[in-house]
Amino acid sequence: MVAYLENLEALLTAALSKMEEAIAVMDAESRVVFWNPAAEALTGYRSADLIGRKFPTDLYQVDADRGTLSDAHPVPKPLQPVERGALPRVDPVAGVPVLVTLRHSRGHALPGMLRNTPLRDELGKQFGTLLRFHPVEEIDTLPHGETAQDADHEQRIEQSQAGMEDRLDEAWQEWKTNAVPFGILWINVDQAAGLRRTHGRDAVEAMLGIVERTLLHALRPAAIMGRWGSSEFLVLCHERSTEMLASHAEHVAAQARTADFRWWGDRVPLSVSIGTAQAEEVEKLSSLLLRAQEAMQRIEFDGSNGVTISGIEGG
Repeated sequence: MVAYLENLEALLTAALSKMEEAIAVMDAESRVVFWNPAAEALTGYRSADLIGRKFPTDLYQVDADRGTLSDAHPVPKPLQPVERGALPRVDPVAGVPVLVTLRHSRGHALPGMLRNTPLRDELGKQFGTLLRFHPVEEIDTLPHGETAQDADHEQRIEQSQAGMEDRLDEAWQEWKTNAVPFGILWINVDQAAGLRRTHGRDAVEAMLGIVERTLLHALRPAAIMGRWGSSEFLVLCHERSTEMLASHAEHVAAQARTADFRWWGDRVPLSVSIGTAQAEEVEKLSSLLLRAQEAMQRIEFDGSNGVTISGIEGG
């Protein structure tokens, strides 16, 4: 029986970890007992830093101006900071989706949707809470009327650097002519150099193929990705702000760590370093690329595996 319960727990944990929706589970004292990779990507809070600790009470604020997604329930008042140890109160009606402002661990805010479900025993006593949340995708972030349903995966990959350069030129002209916003994610696979030394070029190419597919599923519908150099990727994103671009990059970095790459039967853990740069006025395309590259290189100097945001002055 004990072995069965252990297997069941492992199965449920694995299933929740694979979900694209951010999942958090707290006990009756508001201690985090589960925090899946999607929650890490969305909030910037890592599971290892939260398990066994109090739920971060400043993670979200109910947005009274936007209300809920259900007309059947009144718009809740904005939440005040809750006391330590108190379970976060999202909406008096369990399971009703609530529009909130999520606050990333780096300090920026983004719109999101949140549902809470009380977890109760056979007698109805609450022993925990399940939270499900995800960003609210805004249709105007997708240029030229493209939607998630219309986006063709094959059209989102540039197989050559020359093709990616053409895409960048087009995006730059759209930015200058029609003010269509865009930004760059410069992605380096941290393990590529070491793997090339120990296992050779074939191993690196196999790894990059796995990473490419993983990254593609993590990108938003309008993003275009292409190979850049020997072991790097460039992603062209149409986010409307530096904060939204950074949030996208955090999600991509978290999903990259889930890539399942094996070489001769051995699993090789993978991670990426991502530099971001949002197109700004009074700069050239070459300077935008340089800012993204320098931001990525700063992560490498600091030990790799993360995201750095570049400002117009390189900050």
